[in-house]
Amino acid sequence: MTGRPVPDPAAELADRAADLLPWLRELYRHFHRHPELSMAEHATADRIERELTALGLEPQRIAGTGVVAVIGNGEGPTVLARADIDALPIEEDTSLEYAPQAPGVMHACGHDAHAAALLGATRILAEHRDVWSGTYIAVFQPGEETAAGARAMVDGGLLERVPRPDVALGQHVMPTAAGTIGTVTGPVLSAGDSLKITIHGRGAHGSMPHTAVDPVVVASSIVLRLQTIVSREVEPGTFAVVTVGSISAGAKANIIPDSAELLLNIRTYDMAVREQVIAAIERIVRAECVAAGSPADPDFLYYDQYPLTRNDPAVTDTVTEAFVDHFGARAVYEAGRVTPSEDFSLIPDAFGVPYTYWTVGSVDPDRYRDALSRGAVGREIPANHSPRFAPLEVPTLLTATRAQVVAALAYLGAELPAVAVRPNGGSEQT
Repeated sequence: MTGRPVPDPAAELADRAADLLPWLRELYRHFHRHPELSMAEHATADRIERELTALGLEPQRIAGTGVVAVIGNGEGPTVLARADIDALPIEEDTSLEYAPQAPGVMHACGHDAHAAALLGATRILAEHRDVWSGTYIAVFQPGEETAAGARAMVDGGLLERVPRPDVALGQHVMPTAAGTIGTVTGPVLSAGDSLKITIHGRGAHGSMPHTAVDPVVVASSIVLRLQTIVSREVEPGTFAVVTVGSISAGAKANIIPDSAELLLNIRTYDMAVREQVIAAIERIVRAECVAAGSPADPDFLYYDQYPLTRNDPAVTDTVTEAFVDHFGARAVYEAGRVTPSEDFSLIPDAFGVPYTYWTVGSVDPDRYRDALSRGAVGREIPANHSPRFAPLEVPTLLTATRAQVVAALAYLGAELPAVAVRPNGGSEQT
């Protein structure tokens, strides 16, 4: 399939987001004020469903709290756009007037903005079908933060209940300058695996260690040895992260416990490296247990597993060109890879279609560039998952909504030849 740049009428259509700003802000503030945890986004899904129904669409529920709507508009390509909708178990510390009403839950990753922007794009396309032709699929996905939602929607029949798309689109709000968009070809988000390792020992009185197999000592040796995987087994310059985020064992100073538990997180950009790292972890753990005389083999439980997000070059070039045409070269920059993970790609991978995933800035541009000039971004700009994460409503909501429209119309717009050209030199810093 050939992508197509956005013609002038389509560009004007994307600018309709400004007319919807009061509605977009109300939606965003509603979602922010009423956050819901992964796979429990019932009220969020209800509101999304009501908004889609008001547009004359027939939304479908998938996997409990997932919502999907299809706009059929004649012959042409089929585009799938996805937004995640779940929140995090974080106590907000922003002093926003629309802060959450319930304690301990917060939209600290921008999913409230994602949901509002995709609703905005869906409304614009639904109300202006004379400008485009084809099929648009809006997917509101639950459970991204636990890597459960995309898989649940696929397993719940998504592939059978919507047309097969030709291309899939995703975006994410990030703590970069508002009004800018970052695109990149190839790997953009890492594959992520969480792992619980249980070490079995033999408990005893703390005064009689000679009768025990101390799992605390075994676990400590494992933690130290795991540090050699990236530094001594992975080729220098190849990205890999092995983090031991938790170690727990015992409850009293004079008791050697029966077991110890380690919680690990693994991040990679290459699936062969992922397999290498996992094999090394299991080899080291088993060897340390054997060396200590553990009475049973260790247990390995993998969970919260995220796929690699790898942007298709042709789709990314088509969408990037459309962004440059609409937003200008100074607003669109070549982003670098980022180490967090996403489950978005499970959906296009299940359909077997190419995709691209871009980032949208959300920080006051002057504040961001000032912090950047002083090397203080990490210290002064709250990032995703921070209790102080608070995207600037305008222009973030407008940029995110326009970006969804522009990217979709790169395929659904007028029949024009594609010229896949990435911008030269455009960067966030300019």
